Amino acid sequence: MFDLTELERAHAIVGQAVPMTPARGWPLLAERLGTQVIVKHENHTPIGAFKVRGGLVYLERLKRERPNIPGIISATRGNHGQSLAFAASRHGVPAVIYVPCGNSVEKNRAMKAFGAELVEHGEDFQAAAEEAQRRAQFTGLHMVPSFHPDLVLGVATYALELFRTAPDLDVLYVPIGQGSGISGCIMARDLLGLKTEIVGVQSTEAPSYALSFAAGKVVTTKTSNTLADGMATRIPDADAFALIRKGAARIVQVSDDEVAAAIRAYWTDTHNLAEGAGAAALAAALQEKTKLSGKRVGLVLSGGNIDFDLFKQWVVA
Repeated sequence: MFDLTELERAHAIVGQAVPMTPARGWPLLAERLGTQVIVKHENHTPIGAFKVRGGLVYLERLKRERPNIPGIISATRGNHGQSLAFAASRHGVPAVIYVPCGNSVEKNRAMKAFGAELVEHGEDFQAAAEEAQRRAQFTGLHMVPSFHPDLVLGVATYALELFRTAPDLDVLYVPIGQGSGISGCIMARDLLGLKTEIVGVQSTEAPSYALSFAAGKVVTTKTSNTLADGMATRIPDADAFALIRKGAARIVQVSDDEVAAAIRAYWTDTHNLAEGAGAAALAAALQEKTKLSGKRVGLVLSGGNIDFDLFKQWVVA
């Protein structure tokens, strides 16, 4: 998909807008898990999530190769859309973002604040994505998919930072939505010649990649009714699945209750706020705590964009 030189160049592109995010050990988390823990804080980016890296790299190439591009269009549950809106605004490119009806109010507001035209359509991400594709066909806007080599190249820059800070990680837990994050981690690990075991994490209510991993082929689900909206995927991307199947050790499924407990743990142990997908890696590590004794564990806190009402309902109550 790309080599180390391309990854280094992507890191330089991302670095123009996103300073290197912290990779920290937290004593209370270490006590909770009973082993050494390093958290990669992608909740500290300008959009509060790792996705910003992919948008910056994707838009840099698009604008360079098509300087007169009339605009972009895509679909999201939130962080992908924020990433594209943020990057498009830096390049002066109009962005149209489709979201499902009832999407996160605060993520919708953030996308608008970054300059995107927001359109609500359908009951879930898949319906919004299909409508965005239809609109792209008759408007001439460039359709940005949820999974693309340039998006993976961009988000892999956080894994490059993490592995160069902590090259001795035994295991790294990574949440899976559309698959760019874990794919980037697999690519960076392999390009650096490391042996870190990479474990994907999905919701029990949206387990399409986990089911696919177990079956050895793409498996879809009819619903994706998890409160962890960043993992609410019904249809795996075939290219992402191929990379995950080859490079991941396993995929752990976590319940919404386990994710809520992990959000509380992040808040009490580190005073960092995590969204559902952002806390999923910790939820999985807690589920597998007995396997981790004596290991050096990495956790990707992929984002902190949780609606206040959901935080109150899910975590505080």
